[in-house]
Amino acid sequence: MSMNRETILNIVLAALLIAVPVIAQIMGEPFIITLATKVAILGMAGVGLNIALGFGGLVSFGHAAFFGIGGYAAGILASHALNYEPIMTAPFEINGTTQMIVIWIVALIASALVALLIGAITLRTSGVYFIMITLAFAQMIYYFAISWPAYGGEDGLSIYVRNSFPGLNTLDPISFFALCAAMLGVAIAFSAVLIRSRFGLALHGARQNSQRMMAIGIAPFRVRLVAFVISAMITAWAGALYADLNRFVSPSMLSWHMSGEIMVFVILGGVGRLFGPVAGAALYIILEHLLGGMFEYWQLPLGILLLVVVLFARGGLIGLLAGERKHA
Repeated sequence: MSMNRETILNIVLAALLIAVPVIAQIMGEPFIITLATKVAILGMAGVGLNIALGFGGLVSFGHAAFFGIGGYAAGILASHALNYEPIMTAPFEINGTTQMIVIWIVALIASALVALLIGAITLRTSGVYFIMITLAFAQMIYYFAISWPAYGGEDGLSIYVRNSFPGLNTLDPISFFALCAAMLGVAIAFSAVLIRSRFGLALHGARQNSQRMMAIGIAPFRVRLVAFVISAMITAWAGALYADLNRFVSPSMLSWHMSGEIMVFVILGGVGRLFGPVAGAALYIILEHLLGGMFEYWQLPLGILLLVVVLFARGGLIGLLAGERKHA
């Protein structure tokens, strides 16, 4: 079976994401590698939101909460390990760690528990009420982080040495990019399998007509809740990587600005498109890098571009270049 234009475009985007840092490595440009790593990580955060927003129709304005939870999982565990201080001693001792795999597991579990709580409350609403309640929960966590002096409060928390991964020198820019790109690939592949599974069909059905889904014995609330939790876990995983990239975590990762940025990635690239968040993140980072050096208010042309996409290119950058509509 021949590939459609969107599939070919996805392959080209993946090839470009890999080729650019490889060429930068050859040319001795580590900053370009860091930018590509940032695209991969933020694209991964967008892939997480896309499961809720693009496939489930859940317009969450609180995904920065999960992004920040992943970041703080990395920062807290690493700081305790580097300072040789246990996180807790009673009723049993828990120590920190600099092992990325352990940190990711903690980030996934913590974000899943928080998302389960938030989703159980917010998913009983819809529309603007859902948007505002997810935003409210994220801001609650944001202000909690600001008032948490043990981990830097408003000043944030430094990770002095990037956390480790077996067999890799994570301080080497190209090696860390390879790791982040591989994790992005895992997230995209999981997203593709999920949306084509029976669960994905149920999620699509719950988005289109929840009453009909209830009539055939499927509970839309449970389907949406599972999708919301999975979405949060992928976003938190990206947050842990982002903290390692910057070797720093702060409450800004939890702010509504971050939620807005992640949503912009999805909208720019194409809501419900598999590679949409990656294309959107790449476009955002390129504009930030090129226009940010020219003038202070670089977000103005970005806002105009976003308005044009919403009004005239509903499929985002992927839809515009693929030249076809996503079939419902």
